[in-house]
Amino acid sequence: MDTVGPAMDSAEDRLDAAVACALRETGAAVVMLYLLPPGESTLRLAVLAGIPGEMADPWVRVPLSAPIPVSDAVKDRHLVWLGSQEELARRYPRPALVLPYRFALAAAPLVGETEALGGLVLLWPGSHPAQLSPQERAAVDGCCDDAVRVLREERERGRPVAAGTGPRVLPPVTAPRPAPTEAVAAADFVARLPGGCCTLDMHGRITFLTETGAELVGGRVEDLVGTLPWESLRWMADPLFEDQYRGAMISREPMSFVALRPPDQWLSFRLYPDASGISVYITPVSGPHTSALPTATGAAASPSAPGRAVALYHLMHLAATLTEAVSIQDVVELISEQLAPAFRIQALAVLTTAEGRLRIEGHRGFSAELMECFEGAPLTSHAPVTHVLTTGVPAFYRSFDEFLRAFPPASLQEGLAAHAFLPLLASGRPVGTLVLGYDRRRAFEPEERALLTSIAGLIAQALDRARLYDTKEQLAHSLQAHLLPHTLPRIGGLDVAARYLPATRGMGIGGDFYDVIPLDATTAAAAIGDVQGHNVTAAALMGQVRTAVHASAGAPPAEVLARTNRLLADLDPGLFTSCLYVHLDLAGHRALLATAGHPPPLLRHPGGDTEVLRLPPGLLLGIDRDARYPTTEIPLPPGAALALYTDGLVEVPGTDLDESTAALAQQFTRGSGRPMDAVADDLVRYAKEVTPGSDDIALLLIEALASGGG
Repeated sequence: MDTVGPAMDSAEDRLDAAVACALRETGAAVVMLYLLPPGESTLRLAVLAGIPGEMADPWVRVPLSAPIPVSDAVKDRHLVWLGSQEELARRYPRPALVLPYRFALAAAPLVGETEALGGLVLLWPGSHPAQLSPQERAAVDGCCDDAVRVLREERERGRPVAAGTGPRVLPPVTAPRPAPTEAVAAADFVARLPGGCCTLDMHGRITFLTETGAELVGGRVEDLVGTLPWESLRWMADPLFEDQYRGAMISREPMSFVALRPPDQWLSFRLYPDASGISVYITPVSGPHTSALPTATGAAASPSAPGRAVALYHLMHLAATLTEAVSIQDVVELISEQLAPAFRIQALAVLTTAEGRLRIEGHRGFSAELMECFEGAPLTSHAPVTHVLTTGVPAFYRSFDEFLRAFPPASLQEGLAAHAFLPLLASGRPVGTLVLGYDRRRAFEPEERALLTSIAGLIAQALDRARLYDTKEQLAHSLQAHLLPHTLPRIGGLDVAARYLPATRGMGIGGDFYDVIPLDATTAAAAIGDVQGHNVTAAALMGQVRTAVHASAGAPPAEVLARTNRLLADLDPGLFTSCLYVHLDLAGHRALLATAGHPPPLLRHPGGDTEVLRLPPGLLLGIDRDARYPTTEIPLPPGAALALYTDGLVEVPGTDLDESTAALAQQFTRGSGRPMDAVADDLVRYAKEVTPGSDDIALLLIEALASGGG
């Protein structure tokens, strides 16, 4: 290979020469050279050859943490080879979404003596063999060595090479300028062709157009030359046309498609790309399903498969929708609702693994009896579902006969013809299998296989996130169950009821708590509180606060809160806590209350009227170690009832807090004469109607009965 020596004018020139050499020596269609600035973690595209700069816009800056081939190559310091579009979709679904075209890719690191300096990416046409040849690998290594030599020398001189705001784009290699006689002969040749001809440059602009071509597309030569056809011709303002141009430029393979020029003229477009642009041959055809037209893969496109532009729309819509999924069940429902109709799938099933066995998370179109055959099956079983899961390689069966040849005892038919088994891989780890069933034979062309594999990658990532959420949710509920009272104690002379509602957003667990503590035959204590946030940290602190209150119960309310406050101040958890403590004297028909910044309790008098008790305020627990908490005494005769609650019950968007508290008091009044359990249920229903559910709610109701001691 040619050596890039130090005789050139600048380091940039030498890097450009290394890229040009790689393009020439490897036969690649596209080469991209990235630099990694010292001490940084984001690769920057410095030099680009083979495609226009705007096509590389999504890849100008690539974080090393991104799931992108060049990031992995630089981090792991080894070559990443992707021999097909399908393999790209399986291993790197994100770039496969943006580049749904046929090509092979190599990403190689640029490594100095002790650190990574950047990376090199090369793309070959989709017709490239599945493996790099020894000569190509040697050329890639030689280009990397040349680039590393330049970068290392410049760093040693104290002037490391930096990438600009955008890459330097090398000009394409063009054919020699023809002699006048050759140009005339070429023009005569084109004029004799029965259709129209045009050429597009690398950017898609029309550089040449025959009169026949202009007539066929409905324009004039002088108006169209120099323009982008999808901008200058209104009927071409469809993503299909630009997508075909991009696909031809990246894959460097002939492509064709049929389009309708309104009102009724169908046209065939055949695209023949090379490094300098695309030659286009345009002919009129009788309809949209002309069988003589080859696709990019050399075969007729499957009539049951959605077109690329439509498929991409569905794929992006599915990707956006999956970001809204929280639980595994959310993911399964979205797949069933979005995937099946968009991609004409008659049956699908999502399977995950647990303890070495399959678990059915959801299915549609397959019978329950069939799904029972898979539920609990060991991963060592000889079945297509487990085979793709353990190998990580998708399997496509165009007909049921083909499926039977691979798995003779299979009983998957159920009126279905074709099947796809797609491993669900997240960060290289298998998380499950997606099974798709079709009622007709299906060709499963490489483009469709790559598309389905990309879909499986998106689903796998959503499932992995959902599995983490479900695990945290289960942990949260378990923690909540252990931190709140399992049952309330039975105390003579009191009717007590409590309810807890987790926030509808978050982890389903919060810092709200309540407790009822029997002290002796005629006294009891009640407490309610709210730690900031609704997550596991808040819940853990809530458990400490509840334990502290329990340990001090029986002391005067002011002392109980003061002791708890000192404990929190010493712990310094960074979270504050509101708390309301009530000492119930059943014999004396009275209650002593102290508050640490908690919402005011409600007192329903025996006659039915409800009063909002405005207690002397005390600081939230954990702010000031020396804070004091005044005590208030109220009468609590038989028939009187207290409602203690957290702020989630009265915080209503757009409503003043005093108004919402007064409305809660009215609801409490309506429960006069009913058991506290029934009243608690009524207040919970009320809360679900008027509050947004964005905060936890704890509720504790206490009524003094006529049978109380005294």
